[in-house]
Amino acid sequence: MGKHVAFFAFLIMSICFLSGCVQLITPRVETALVELRTGEYRLDPEHAALLFKVDHMGLSSFVGRFEKFDASLDFVPEQLADSRLDAVIDMASINVNSTEFADTLRGSDWFAVQTYPQAHFSTTSVASVEGNIVKFNGVLEFLGVKKPVMIEVNFRGGATNMLTAKYTIGFSAIAQFKRSEFGMDKYIPAVGDDVTIEVYAEFQRN
Repeated sequence: MGKHVAFFAFLIMSICFLSGCVQLITPRVETALVELRTGEYRLDPEHAALLFKVDHMGLSSFVGRFEKFDASLDFVPEQLADSRLDAVIDMASINVNSTEFADTLRGSDWFAVQTYPQAHFSTTSVASVEGNIVKFNGVLEFLGVKKPVMIEVNFRGGATNMLTAKYTIGFSAIAQFKRSEFGMDKYIPAVGDDVTIEVYAEFQRN
């Protein structure tokens, strides 16, 4: 009986200790846009996801992702017009949970990664600000074509990450464009023309 009591006492103490550790590493997140720190930021690739969605025969949304991409952010919260986001995507890193279909999409009928290995996006100006949601005008270069694309960024907040000792901001973002405007018009309308891009990311201050 004494051994059981000792075990449960040890278990409870361990849980309390771990709970305390979790509290210690959980940062106080500043959520107001003006509270976030000005600076040059780089994408934390371990805490980032880039998804794309397109209608499939009116039945569902086909969802894929790119595993390799990089981005930098010059961030000036008190003067957002001076902020700039630049991103580059490795098109060959497409992942659609099917190796065979991913190879098809890398081919010349779709992403043509041998000819166009990367896509680029850069913001050019601020369109609107509402709370923590900022709409940026930008330019997307995809399949050798450059077109204006707007991206809506929801800044989630910022804090010093106790594990990395780096000030980090997080945001989600969404952008939409028509693939046909970039020369990718195969199987429209069975495969939708409208493409939605979703980004979930953390950026570390240099």
